[in-house]
Amino acid sequence: METTVNFDLNRYAPPALGLRLKSRLPAAESSRPAITHLEALESESIHILREVAAECRNPALLFSGGKDSIVLLRLTEKAFRPARFPFPLLHIDTGHNFPEVIAFRDKRAAQLGERLIVRSVEDSIKQGKVILKSPDESRNVHQSVTLLDTIEELGFDACIGGARRDEEKARAKERIFSFRDEFGQWDPKNQRPELWDLYNTRVHRGENIRVFPISNWTELDVWRYIAKERLEVPNIYYAHNREVIRRGNGLLPVSELIQAKAGETVEILSVRFRTVGDMTCTCPVESTATTIDEIVAETAVTRITERGATRMDDQTSEASMELRKKEGYF
Repeated sequence: METTVNFDLNRYAPPALGLRLKSRLPAAESSRPAITHLEALESESIHILREVAAECRNPALLFSGGKDSIVLLRLTEKAFRPARFPFPLLHIDTGHNFPEVIAFRDKRAAQLGERLIVRSVEDSIKQGKVILKSPDESRNVHQSVTLLDTIEELGFDACIGGARRDEEKARAKERIFSFRDEFGQWDPKNQRPELWDLYNTRVHRGENIRVFPISNWTELDVWRYIAKERLEVPNIYYAHNREVIRRGNGLLPVSELIQAKAGETVEILSVRFRTVGDMTCTCPVESTATTIDEIVAETAVTRITERGATRMDDQTSEASMELRKKEGYF
């Protein structure tokens, strides 16, 4: 007896791209709103912060009062609140920081009720560990000495920082978990792979890690997040009138540390700071942006990175940042 079997070949044909597959999803899942770019960055950063807390024995979060570390604090709140932070806040003060930023740093730490540890380059100078070539020399590069001494003193095995890859080319090639040897040095040719967001946090005694949870963010992402979360930032990030001197390719803010030299003229311009650091090497940019929305709009069209436009210490050579990082810099 002959038996005939009929096959429906359409059952095995691939569905039209996107159409039939989409229709098979449950109604609740298909109607779920897509995650935004900022939400994806936030989720990655929170994952990294929790990874540090879970894997590292004694970490610290570097908090200077600048916009990147302000964002880090909000991410840390979302990662661990209502519990206390599983690590203290740490700042290496050059003694030449902007007073507005230092005041904001202390106020924000007090608002959060978290422990703030401050160590000063001035102490390293008094101890003879840092020798300045001149009294007005920038102390920014000398932070490495104070930072490494603090890591040894307090036994930190990880320091969380707000560095981003878009800032500077040396940071662009640095891993999120950046390993430093027993001398605190970074070797760019000896970095661990970070495939599929898997991080190797193992270190030997004396070694430590620098962790950068917002490494994949851009300056524009940071400002959009500040706007979204309605975060307060120091007022020098907004446009204001200030006495400045044109020196080299930038503007230097007039202060007790920076005075006009022969042939230089003091001008009063409307400026704001894209980044805040040591007053002797941090330049403002001309701007009229007095709100976060205006800063976002201004940042969206700029073609120069914030460090390229504002940090004189990064302009001393093509490899200035990489050389500092090899010596233990953030």
